[in-house]
Amino acid sequence: RKLILPTNQADIKLVIVRATDVPTYVQYGAADLGVAGKDVLLEHGGEGLYEPLDLAIARCRLMVAGRVGLATPSGRLRIATKYSAVTRRYFAAQGRQVEVIKLYGSMELAPLVGLADFIVDVVDTGNTLKANGLQPLECIADISSRLIVNKAAMKMKHQRIRQLIGLLEKAVNMPSRSIEHV
Repeated sequence: RKLILPTNQADIKLVIVRATDVPTYVQYGAADLGVAGKDVLLEHGGEGLYEPLDLAIARCRLMVAGRVGLATPSGRLRIATKYSAVTRRYFAAQGRQVEVIKLYGSMELAPLVGLADFIVDVVDTGNTLKANGLQPLECIADISSRLIVNKAAMKMKHQRIRQLIGLLEKAVNMPSRSIEHV
């Protein structure tokens, strides 16, 4: 499968990468622009990037969740998450001691089998949490897809990038049924 795709704009190509790699490709200039979830950007740290536009899609929340009806244990907490950097920063800012356990899926299982006291994960409807006897406890951040731009590209290709940002802003603010007119 091809990973670089042409578009109807001669100066624009689409590069297919993992969502978690988008900020790295943009940061290092392998791509001028990218689309990434705010959760990915928070975990990445955002160095070398501008974030000019909230695309208002894929909305959810990054949450701390735990077992229903369980009191918070005293002492050092164990938190299972794939967002280790965000989790450490969040709890450190509150002066809470945590041990972060890095997982890549099925976070909800960790508190059920005693691996962790809590999880940090993205939550949309909360149905998966409920189905596993968990509840959202604290909101770390509101999440949606964001346009990101390489800082050097913004300076070197300012006019073209501003034009693209303007077109995307127009699409984001347009009623959904008239999107084909952008």
